Amino acid sequence: MAVGIRLRKGDEIVVITGKDRGKRGRIQEVRPRERTVVVAGVNIAKRHTKPNPTKNQKGGIIEQPMPLGLGKVMVICPHCGKPTRVAHRSDEETKERVCKRCGEAIVVEEPK
Repeated sequence: MAVGIRLRKGDEIVVITGKDRGKRGRIQEVRPRERTVVVAGVNIAKRHTKPNPTKNQKGGIIEQPMPLGLGKVMVICPHCGKPTRVAHRSDEETKERVCKRCGEAIVVEEPK
């Protein structure tokens, strides 16, 4: 049984291990089944593509972010600005994510 993912699209994270250690970015996509996240500007890979005139697509080398494992990233608290673990706090009607360091609520501004 897998534990629920505490990361959300739009969270600011820092990479804590691997070749991109120390880099920061925003989560573009969360993949719960694979337990990975795609982060803008982190773990960039080059992909060679052929031109496809039917889709109006040019050929060449495209750089795109690849998925990172959940264990390699930590959420950055918007209040204290430090990497933190995420806890949950709930009342009768609301449930919110909370920074383990400072205790403030972690609110994500949804990107448009």
